[in-house]
Amino acid sequence: MSRLKIGVVGAGNVGATVAQTAALRLQCDVVMVDINDGLAAGKALDLSQAMLVEGKSARIEGGSDYALLADCSVVVVTAGVARKPGMSRDDLLVINAGIIKGASEEIKKRAPNAVVIVVTNPLDVMTWLAWKVTGFPANRVMGMAGVLDSARFACFISRELGVSITDVQAMVLGGHGDTMVPLPRYTTVSGVPITDLLPAETIARLSQRTRDGGAEIVALLKTGSAYYAPGGAAAMMAECVVLGSRRMLPVSAVLDGQYGEKDLCLGVPVILGAGGIEKIIELPLFADEKAALKKSAGSVHEGIAVLKERKIA
Repeated sequence: MSRLKIGVVGAGNVGATVAQTAALRLQCDVVMVDINDGLAAGKALDLSQAMLVEGKSARIEGGSDYALLADCSVVVVTAGVARKPGMSRDDLLVINAGIIKGASEEIKKRAPNAVVIVVTNPLDVMTWLAWKVTGFPANRVMGMAGVLDSARFACFISRELGVSITDVQAMVLGGHGDTMVPLPRYTTVSGVPITDLLPAETIARLSQRTRDGGAEIVALLKTGSAYYAPGGAAAMMAECVVLGSRRMLPVSAVLDGQYGEKDLCLGVPVILGAGGIEKIIELPLFADEKAALKKSAGSVHEGIAVLKERKIA
């Protein structure tokens, strides 16, 4: 019987965190592919030796040859240029589109049956591009956004209330950027909506901090961007797919009429299980929530339009 195998495209900090987390949680084989052969091979060797320390049997290999992706059940794409201070996600659009297009073509060739999880920013537009280029069914291409954004929202809420973060279940929809849509009435602490626990002005402040969560970390690091939480979130999504967990999580999914949107990827709640997205959940939204989600979708449409104008997609 062949061993479970997960691929990671991009051996930077996010990719290495995905590889490490997946290897530890699933004890599966992990392959890392990067244009910098030494970077992928070096980190893979380091992680392989770390497995002994952790008492795990995972095998990790790295290099620049996309042939490594053969037989992967899941491929997580992290390759791309990271944001720098003062740079918006949209500034990354054209540069990262070229990277995602090339990676997607290779995934289509080397791992035609894989589920693809995109982490590269601008997340929703890059996920849409990966879907178009691979030609995979919509349920097998998704972006890691809502899991990360919801984790940030939950973190800020737990600190504000002084409760365990494990008791907080947050819900953040929309594009992964300045127009994301935290949903306080769908965000709970042990089943109690935070609208019953925090004043409106505090919720508004925490919601805005969530939207600025990535930029806040970029400003603090000065020479890089977040990687522990993004990498862990992507690895958790991969785990849901290979184990068939059927968890309800917010991910950037291809929409075909849901929430009144078509031909784009946007953060919405889904049932994530074996083979990818099993179902998209349409939450009842108030008028202001619908308007916010519409605005967020508009931002993603603008990014897609740029790719079409430049004939990248």
